[in-house]
Amino acid sequence: MRLDRVDERIIAILGADARTSFADIGEAVGLSASAVKRRLDRLTDAGAIRGFTVLLEPSALGWTTQAYIELYCRARTSPGEIRAGLADYAEVTSACTVTGEADAMVEVRARDMTHLEETIERIGAEPFVVRTKSTLVLSRLVEQPVLAGEANG
Repeated sequence: MRLDRVDERIIAILGADARTSFADIGEAVGLSASAVKRRLDRLTDAGAIRGFTVLLEPSALGWTTQAYIELYCRARTSPGEIRAGLADYAEVTSACTVTGEADAMVEVRARDMTHLEETIERIGAEPFVVRTKSTLVLSRLVEQPVLAGEANG
């Protein structure tokens, strides 16, 4: 599906605040509320928009420790096996396969260092994991939704 400039702006506005009304979006992009709804329905039906959600602030919930864990997996471990192995960890906020020495990169949040250590140990004990390498996040410098730069322009 090809997005035009209006679609991109609508997505950016919703990325910044998914509770924005159709009328407010329409005012920002020069469409009626019903035209915005039709576009959103089309974008959703086409799979460009997967859903609408609440963004939680982990630190406000007491999950103040963040780290990235490189996973080094046994030979012929599939991405599906990694996904299935990590799916039930509440601490895992994202995971992806990567190029380079590691097979996957896992972003985790934890309450504190003890909780982080326990999480790393549990992930490292998964049958497909040979070893892990962790990097602690000191401060987040940039965090923005996809197309965030398009919301105002």
